[in-house]
Amino acid sequence: MTHSPITPRGSDFAAWYQDVVLQGDMAEPAEVVKGCMVIRPNGYAVWEIIQRELDNRFKATGHQNIYLPLLIPQSFLQKEAEHVEGFSPELAVVTIAGGKQLEEPYVIRPTSETIVGHFFAKWIQSYRDLPLLYNQWANVIRWELRTRMFLRTTEFLWQEGHTAHSTHEEAMEEVLRILDLYSEVAEDVMAMPVIKGVKTRAEKFAGALKSFSMEAMMQNGMALQAGTSHDLGQNFGKAFNVQFQSSEGKLDYVWQTSWGVSTRLVGGLIMSHSDDKGLVLPPKVAPRKSVLVPIFRKEQEKAQVMEVAAKLAKDLGAHIDTREGMSPGAKFFHWERLGVPIVFELGPRDVAAGNIVMKRRDTGSKEVIPQTEAVAKLAITLEAMQRDLYSKAKQRLRDNTVLANSIEEVESMVNDGKFIMAHLKDDPETDARIKSFKASVRNVPLVDEFDGPGKCILTGDPVDRRVVIAKSY
Repeated sequence: MTHSPITPRGSDFAAWYQDVVLQGDMAEPAEVVKGCMVIRPNGYAVWEIIQRELDNRFKATGHQNIYLPLLIPQSFLQKEAEHVEGFSPELAVVTIAGGKQLEEPYVIRPTSETIVGHFFAKWIQSYRDLPLLYNQWANVIRWELRTRMFLRTTEFLWQEGHTAHSTHEEAMEEVLRILDLYSEVAEDVMAMPVIKGVKTRAEKFAGALKSFSMEAMMQNGMALQAGTSHDLGQNFGKAFNVQFQSSEGKLDYVWQTSWGVSTRLVGGLIMSHSDDKGLVLPPKVAPRKSVLVPIFRKEQEKAQVMEVAAKLAKDLGAHIDTREGMSPGAKFFHWERLGVPIVFELGPRDVAAGNIVMKRRDTGSKEVIPQTEAVAKLAITLEAMQRDLYSKAKQRLRDNTVLANSIEEVESMVNDGKFIMAHLKDDPETDARIKSFKASVRNVPLVDEFDGPGKCILTGDPVDRRVVIAKSY
């Protein structure tokens, strides 16, 4: 049986990523729909797990799910000037429907702040109606010129939270609570360490007062914005006249937030952990935690091996690979590329000795263990693998984070696959200088792990901490 090789990471990271996505049954280009992808069963199963982890946390913090229309009146986007300017190049617009020219075109949802504003104005009258804590699981369209599966596609899946509050303080608590929730899923579930921070004014969400993000480092040192949480202030409240009567009887505009993560998390997961053999999945996001491959050559061995294999697979909660016409090697290869954390193998000798062979996907290490200890050993090994994958990614982040004390140092290091920490003023002009190196300020970390205040390397003005500069997806 021939196998398509996976391009080594070291020779072409972009080709490696595409190979892992394709051969890991994660996704494939839609081809007939420009810039879109088909999410394959393994990829969608991973997304469902991430979705469930997030959704459970949303509901535990009092949020409710809603669903809003895919089509948004074009005039809605024009009500918030900065918002429409920020999204204008990415919009897909419907002008004909039912064979007739529409009186007002519809924009296919790029994000839902505007239509949320319309309905919040209907739903909110008094402080007693607040806070409104809503979330939507949906697809969106943003017309992309350069696409890469999971990371940047014209259509993608996501969740978008939309909340309304009576005070700015309460809205800010929500923004940071969600950022913490996102980072918990990224780190504890996906084993992907992140840096939480505030975006610069030049990088914030169009229409927000402030935007916060979590940034993850991929294996090639590039940054991935893995989630954002926005303080919208009263901008959309004023644009859509979302007013409420306060407890003092006065009219005021609501304070809103919005926040989202998307299927690009799956891309981040792949680039954080996978290797030159294919997909590597942390156990907590693996659709199948373990697979058992029975091995036999003779017909008389089959019954004996399969009887023990069936019992063990049931005890272990493992999928048993009973496909005929495939060699054990081909089966091992298949599950390796799909990123299954643990593969067990059981042959006649193992049956006779009361043993089973266990192989870890991340390290490739094999261990012969007594069948009586297999269930306990699996649980311990899955925990160890989850922990080890996070530790490895965290160490990579530490090893590839460097300090720069001049703009020349930043420029000299920007192509080295590093996160560069530098003192830089939050000013569109300083952002523009960094962008001239084809890099960007990723965020200003909320927790300063370096040397505190310093002088901006461009203006000399005092700043309170270093920012993260990197090339990004």
